[in-house]
Amino acid sequence: MGKYQEVFDRSVQDPAGFWGEAAEAISWYKKWDKVLDDSKAPFYKWFVGGELNTCYNALDRHVEGGRADQLAVIYDSPVTDTIQRFTYREFLDQVKQVAGALKGMGVGKGDTVVIYMPMVPQALMAMLACARLGAIHSVVFGGFAPKELAIRIDDAKPKVMISASCGIEGKKIIAYKPLLDKAIDLATHKPEKCLIYARPQVQAELTAGRDFDWEQTAKAATPADCVPVKATDPLYILYTSGTTGMPKGIVRDNGGHAVSLYWSMKNIYNIAPGDVYWAASDVGWVVGHSYIVYAPLIYGATTIVFEGKPVGTPDPGAFWRVISQHGVKVLFTAPTAFRAIKREDSKGEYLKKYDISNFKCLFLAGERTDPDTYHWAVDLLQRPVIDHWWQTETGWAIAGNCLGIEHLPVKAGSPTKAIPGYDVRILSADGQEAPRGNPGVVTVKLPLPPGTLPTLWNADERYLNSYTRVFPGYYFTGDEGYMDTDNYVYIMGRVDDVINGAGHRLSTGAMEEVIAQHPDVAECAVIGAADNFKGQLPVGFVVLKAGVQRAPEEIKKELVQMVRDQIGAVASFKEATIVPRLPKTRSGKILRGTMRKIADAAAYTVPSTIDDPTSLDEIKMALLSIGYAQAQQ
Repeated sequence: MGKYQEVFDRSVQDPAGFWGEAAEAISWYKKWDKVLDDSKAPFYKWFVGGELNTCYNALDRHVEGGRADQLAVIYDSPVTDTIQRFTYREFLDQVKQVAGALKGMGVGKGDTVVIYMPMVPQALMAMLACARLGAIHSVVFGGFAPKELAIRIDDAKPKVMISASCGIEGKKIIAYKPLLDKAIDLATHKPEKCLIYARPQVQAELTAGRDFDWEQTAKAATPADCVPVKATDPLYILYTSGTTGMPKGIVRDNGGHAVSLYWSMKNIYNIAPGDVYWAASDVGWVVGHSYIVYAPLIYGATTIVFEGKPVGTPDPGAFWRVISQHGVKVLFTAPTAFRAIKREDSKGEYLKKYDISNFKCLFLAGERTDPDTYHWAVDLLQRPVIDHWWQTETGWAIAGNCLGIEHLPVKAGSPTKAIPGYDVRILSADGQEAPRGNPGVVTVKLPLPPGTLPTLWNADERYLNSYTRVFPGYYFTGDEGYMDTDNYVYIMGRVDDVINGAGHRLSTGAMEEVIAQHPDVAECAVIGAADNFKGQLPVGFVVLKAGVQRAPEEIKKELVQMVRDQIGAVASFKEATIVPRLPKTRSGKILRGTMRKIADAAAYTVPSTIDDPTSLDEIKMALLSIGYAQAQQ
């Protein structure tokens, strides 16, 4: 039996013993009475009776324990040509002042604070300052539309808002204050005060009596101490899209969160304290919460806050420059970022300009890593490329390759095996386990490990309906996939990304894998469009690599033949259209659901998370060009 199997077996056979040992790595004011409380299942609680403070674990204990002069945070902003470095002592001092400012504004234990910030160090300070006071933060992606921000304000009911004068997206400067003001006007709940960080690019007009300048208020404040909270008290709320249109407020507790994220840094990412770890994401997303802010700092590593893009800030060498300049050991980003780099610099010419000898591993997540992107990244970097799979709800990986335990063989297209703590099962529609190799719904046998969602914010019933009633005793991921005979997990897409055509269930993900193998294709998406005869038919949207000059019809014929050869005529894949880009959220996820609604002439709203709404018009034009007249309606 290998080391991974030994650790995994222990985690699912004796979760209380396993996580009780892991929790010894965290600093507690009071130890727990019980590791796992299952008395109100499926509402499980971890480390009941324990008391701690997450900010203390992320900053104070490192300063007290000898890491005061180690770098905690590196801020790298190519869009403002700024690099700032903060030691643990320097960052702690700033967080104490911000916490003092919030305390002076009336924020205390159990209050909520909504944070609407760009990718600047002050966003991390705001989150940690809330944690320091025992307040619950809810970060909303900077630049979100006022209506969406208002919905979150009404749900979280913050006492205080924290924002900045602007954000910078590539070359665009986005003034935040007008968006914030409009959101507060739209919201029924009115926050008492706003703390505004002034950036030199835009001057924000402050509303007298309500709005306060970050620098002045923090400077005048009395530094605040850590407030002990229960392990089961909420640390934050993070909203994720729901099928009803009303976002779901994912709750994260303090105790289980700190324990699981600390454990993950060594066991999944093979990081040592003091190493430089970079999650190229945004604090508005779960990856930013877990792996820009909390996990690296709780573990004593150095984290990078990057305000830029993989291409265009200034070129496709942006990631290699950051890795080289700051000595990054591990990079964690989305496959979309690498597809963007591949599209602009398919031969990796920009990489040759930089020394990345300190770089050890690339981790990918956020969407399925197609085999073509995987092989391209491996060939380019000559380093391990690890796909891992997780969700906003879980807060950390469900399946992956645990480099700190045992580096298992990689199978392209699979995020490897279940992470210790997650007892992954593939279930058929009748709730029975599917045979190995057969597709089904991916679930996790309850209880979920620490750090995952204990419930939804003020919505226990919705939590039950969304996650635990579909298959009682299991967490419903909403993803379809299968496990092979080696227990490798394969995620093929959301349950609703499966085409029902002529009585066959066909995965759009499988078709995308085939199309992505074409040498001219940089990126692709396949959706199931309504068809009167077969129910649904697949339609492919393809973005070509830069410089491809071949006739579109020729490429389309090759793609149709490839799908026929590798999946079969049963796939009925006959339509592929070339588009300049795919519509995506700001975090890089392709908006397949919206694309499908356009194809089916169904009502749709432009998602607030979309990167560029004009990309949807391009999809509509592409559908019309191949005869989907209903897209016109």
